[in-house]
Amino acid sequence: MKSHKDLDVWNKAMELTENIYSLSAGFPKEEKYGLISQIRRAAVSIPSNIAEGTARNSKKEFIQFLYIALGSVSEIETQLLLAHRLKYIKDSNLTKDLDSVRKMTVGLINYMKGKNA
Repeated sequence: MKSHKDLDVWNKAMELTENIYSLSAGFPKEEKYGLISQIRRAAVSIPSNIAEGTARNSKKEFIQFLYIALGSVSEIETQLLLAHRLKYIKDSNLTKDLDSVRKMTVGLINYMKGKNA
């Protein structure tokens, strides 16, 4: 692997982040320092942690950063459900993208765990 930019999961996470920014732009202005800020930080966290993990010296550290990214996926899922309950959004088509990033991240974790040294 040359860099994080070569990983499909990083590219998919970047796409998800762009879509989260677009979606959250339609939230009420009073959520600027609340839900908008929170969901955007969680979205940015996914590709950022994948990138940071690839730059680490060990497989163990890389896997730890992938788990952090996975936690951010769950965080966004919760925030999207809350936005839906608050009627800021209708059913979001981002859940498919979120599920895809989750599956890809889990797949990479499993691959890295099975990889020798």
